[in-house]
Amino acid sequence: MIALLTRRASGGGLRKSVSRILDHRNSSAAAASKRTKMSKLSPEERKESLNPLLSTGWTVQPDRDAIYKEFVFTNFNEAFGFMTRVALQAEKMNHHPEWFNVYNKVNVTLSSHDVNGLSQRDVKLATFIDKVAAGTGK
Repeated sequence: MIALLTRRASGGGLRKSVSRILDHRNSSAAAASKRTKMSKLSPEERKESLNPLLSTGWTVQPDRDAIYKEFVFTNFNEAFGFMTRVALQAEKMNHHPEWFNVYNKVNVTLSSHDVNGLSQRDVKLATFIDKVAAGTGK
């Protein structure tokens, strides 16, 4: 990015380049704001959506409206590969997990901060995470 701006600046097109970058950022922000805003899970949605996750080892956190699961892999490489696959999906969803990794263990906590609790985004990401973990031999 800096190299591009430096080259364009030497050719006199810096203002246009910066303008294009800002326009692109604004259009990306507008697209993000058009996404459907999720709401906190209703009691009915919680029962329907969380029960399948609870049966796979996710737990509802007692001190906050979040779900948690610990994954144990064969080694660090497998754990890091798992985290990388989850990170790519989380970025696509613009929904990032809270997680902690030491060697072959990955602790994942999911909660939607914008609704101060669990939403369908958490359910969707947890389901994806379980599929990734199953694919790694976990």
